Amino acid sequence: MKMLITGGAGFIGCNFVHQMVEEYDHELVIFDKLTYAANPEYLNDVKNKIEFIKGDIGDADAVNNAMKDCDYVVNFAAETHVDRSIEDPGVFVKTDVIGTYNLLECVRKYDVDKYLQISTDEVYGSIDNGSFTELSNIDPSSPYSASKAGADVLVSAYYKTYDIPVIITRSSNNFGPYQFPEKLIPLFILNAMQDKQLPVYGDGKNVRDWIYAPDNCTGVYTALTKGKLGEVYNIGGGNEKNNLEITKMILENLGKPESLITFVEDRLGHDRRYSLDSTKIKKLGWKPEVKFEDAITETINWYKKNISLFKV
Repeated sequence: MKMLITGGAGFIGCNFVHQMVEEYDHELVIFDKLTYAANPEYLNDVKNKIEFIKGDIGDADAVNNAMKDCDYVVNFAAETHVDRSIEDPGVFVKTDVIGTYNLLECVRKYDVDKYLQISTDEVYGSIDNGSFTELSNIDPSSPYSASKAGADVLVSAYYKTYDIPVIITRSSNNFGPYQFPEKLIPLFILNAMQDKQLPVYGDGKNVRDWIYAPDNCTGVYTALTKGKLGEVYNIGGGNEKNNLEITKMILENLGKPESLITFVEDRLGHDRRYSLDSTKIKKLGWKPEVKFEDAITETINWYKKNISLFKV
């Protein structure tokens, strides 16, 4: 089976690529624009087992050339940082919506066996009590989550209109190796290592459900191989913790003082709580394997060993 993995040199994408190389015998084509958040060095140890193409999903011709003869397409390519989306929404619309449109058009053209769209729990918005299911309404709060929601709706519409074989996964907050240090966990790890301040938004009580990226990747592959076409699958880690808890855990692990915590003005449109019900994908046989505390330790150790990859 030949698989096109877009965004395969980015955070979750390269975790998925490594998992595919280590555990399966698929022919892999990696397609990545190599923005600031991606790094070809992430794939150095598997470069002899993959085909790499530098390209932008916003470029229809490049997508057309990359997808030829591919059986499966998994789309990790996206602009994902909420803060950046508030500053420049247009970039997110171009990549997350127009890029997805380009991929879907090529899926139609080449009669691809399966297309899997990587999405996020952020499309649901905030929830005070309970957990979102796949039937919950979409109510995004930021240009980032709106662009991902737009892509999801487009994918679903192509399934209904053109009967193309699509599946959508929506995961909770990912963390782990290879994540660019602009998101909370890697940023705070690197800041703490250098005795820099850790800027916590608002009161630090915003709650996220955290999932270790390799566990999300096994969920993605489960949905791709066992999921029903046209369906959405939530992939949650079952680890609801607020930002202040995460911050203190990182500091404790690194033996750093809590005096490094500094509270800053809250982000515009900052959702208070995310929570996913993952019952649907668990019925396919998936469950997260790595305990949160172990995953945080593994993540911190990875950044200790690989700090040279980042300009700090």
